[in-house]
This record gives sequence, C-alpha cells and structure tokens, in this order.
Amino acid sequence: MKVLVAGWFSFEQMGATAGDLLARDVVCRWLDEAAVPYAIATAPPFGDGVDWRCVDPSPYSHVVFVCGPFGNGWPLTDFLPRFAHCRLVGVDLSVLQPLDEWNPFDLLLERDSSRTARPDIAFLSDRPLVPVVGLVRVHLQNEYGERSAHDAADELLDTLLAPREVSILPIDTRLDRNSTGLRTAAEVESLIARVDVVVTTRLHGLVLALKNGVPAVAVDPVRGGAKILRQAQTLGWPYAYAVDEATPARLAEAFESCLRPGARAAASATAGRAREALAGVRAALLGELGPPAGA
Repeated sequence: MKVLVAGWFSFEQMGATAGDLLARDVVCRWLDEAAVPYAIATAPPFGDGVDWRCVDPSPYSHVVFVCGPFGNGWPLTDFLPRFAHCRLVGVDLSVLQPLDEWNPFDLLLERDSSRTARPDIAFLSDRPLVPVVGLVRVHLQNEYGERSAHDAADELLDTLLAPREVSILPIDTRLDRNSTGLRTAAEVESLIARVDVVVTTRLHGLVLALKNGVPAVAVDPVRGGAKILRQAQTLGWPYAYAVDEATPARLAEAFESCLRPGARAAASATAGRAREALAGVRAALLGELGPPAGA
C-alpha cells in the first residue's frame, strides 16, 4: 500500500488555504502514526512533494483527497483519470453535487454532502501557534532625516522578520490617510495591545506598545538617533537603536529577548514608571492657565 495525499495544494493557483494545509497535516499525522507510506502531491509554493502530472501513478494504491469543495470539473477531470486504478478516499470535503448523481469515492468521509455533515478536521490540527508581530513603520519625515536612513531602517526590520515564522500585522498609526483601514486612535491602540511584540520605526509604535505591556524593538530612522531613541532612553527601555548603530544581530537578539518570559512584565513596569514620571505635568499645565474664571 502507498497513498498519494492530494488536495487543492496539489494544483497551482487554485486557492489553497491555511485550512487545507492544516487538514492535510492531520491526515498525514494519522498515516505516520499507522506507518502507512505516502507522498504528498504539491504545487508551488507548497513544498517539496511530488507533481501529480509527472509522477508515475502505478506505485499508488490509494488517493486521499483532503479538504475543500469537490465537484465534477477541471482540474479534477484531469487528475482523477490519471489515478483511476487507485481507490479514491475523500476526507473533509464539501461535495458539491448530490451523491446519487455523482460519487467517485470508494470511501467518503465528507465535511458535508447531500447525506451528512461533520465538523472540519482542522479542529484536530496541532500545529503550534507563532508570535504575532505588530509592524509599525513611520512614513518619511523630512524634518527627522534623509530618505536613505528611513530606507535603511525599513530594510533592517525586513531582514529581522524575513526568516522567522511569525504572523506580521502591519499597523499604520497615521489617521488622516491610513494604509491599514484603521479610523480611530482606539482602533490603532487596540491592535497594538493584542500582538505579542511590536517592531517599529515609529515613536508611538514604541510608546503604545509599552503602554499596553507589549515588548517592542524600535529602530530610530535618523542617523545618530532622534526622538525615538531619546524616548527609549528616557523610559529606560533597552531595545531601541539608531539606524546607523543597529545591526541584524543586535535586532535579532532584542527580538528574541522580547519573546522571553518576563518581557511583558518588563514592558508593563516601563509603562508604570512613565506614568509616575508624568505625574506633575497636569498640575504644571493647569497652574500656568490660572484659576477658573470667577474664582
């Protein structure tokens, strides 16, 4: 027995989703546990499996097609005849036609069809979650330095994140023209508050992260440092660097530090010190404005 595991990840530009890949991984885990040999039919960009169009079909005894809608149309009309000698098993499929009209399966464990419905098997997936990174970039501010320094800062952030399996959430703090669809300060801050770490070239990326107990790695996009580095130094937050002093190695070390146990507590403690340091600002402002009229 040898199984070919197929799905929409087996075909180019057919809209394979995270759910398809999670369901595939569940089925492959079951086959591993049962010591059943298998190969995965993949198309770019989904890994190093076999190309169903080129692979010799004769060694396969079964095809297990996993997840998604399944109907009698292309490309299945090309795929199924090539493996017609195999027993066809459907797992976690939404079968589009009534089974009494079309049912090519020897065994169908559908997600839903004309006869029954089951929970999606992604409920059984055990892939670990990855950190969520809020990426907060500053737009070019000519008063704070030249474009080349801003570009270098952006490149440093890209280099930091590119090799890591993280969920990157772009967050734009600018509200007159917001590139990420945010409309209010509360919407911006609510996103920042829910990520695991912030990576930023923007002062308020740093401030709003720490305010909400989220560790942050900041690169000041001004050579020698300007307001971002000065703010971090004022707060006593260690993971901020001027663009000409930042290196990929330093940022990588800072990023890993921000994911360690205790980093969120350190961010919260920094916010607490900031609030204490600001205690006199209200009184100073109101003292300057004088007593209320009529007092």
